Amino acid sequence: MAKVVKRSPAPLYLAAAVWLIWGLFFPLYKLTHFIILICLSTAGGLVGKKLFPDKVFEVPDPVEPETTGDAQLDALIAERDRAVAEMRRLNDNIPGEKISAQIDHLEEDTKKIISHVVAHPEKLPQIRKFMNYYLPTTLKLLNAYDRMDDAGVAGANIGGAMGRIETMMETIVSAFDKQLDALFADEALDISTDITVMENLLKQEGLADEKPFAAGG
Repeated sequence: MAKVVKRSPAPLYLAAAVWLIWGLFFPLYKLTHFIILICLSTAGGLVGKKLFPDKVFEVPDPVEPETTGDAQLDALIAERDRAVAEMRRLNDNIPGEKISAQIDHLEEDTKKIISHVVAHPEKLPQIRKFMNYYLPTTLKLLNAYDRMDDAGVAGANIGGAMGRIETMMETIVSAFDKQLDALFADEALDISTDITVMENLLKQEGLADEKPFAAGG
């Protein structure tokens, strides 16, 4: 955490007030007058600093943007952060527990999808349509929902459009889940293959556990 000091203007004001009061009521044409006035204004400034000390605030250290050194992946990370920030803004504006939970779900899926691809750049082609159409269109629909909700008019057009978006959100959440799941297809296949090979080897070596006898058999 970084510390920021906010200087109090009170010492300056008190020092200036000393000069003003002296000028109104006392002579100011000898060197001794100036010396006395400087001493008094300095004392006034010190008193002001004592009575009204500077305020110290702690502010979070600036967050360095995440970078991979790859322009394409860095652009993907930037788009992830922009989309997540927009979802959070919309979630704050849009009332309703159900749609709020759905937006939370989409936010988590979006972070996981893009973070997984950043870690496995070879999968970037798998999310082209997600990034170019599904994600921006979802944000467009949520923005439209937010605007219509703010209109505060229960008209047929607004109510009908909002209802269609609410229904569509269930499909969108499911689509985001499937997109995330699809990214693990290769890993799932590898795991399945490894398990099958291991099972066969264990059986050949006689190391596989025999199935227990059925109760009462």
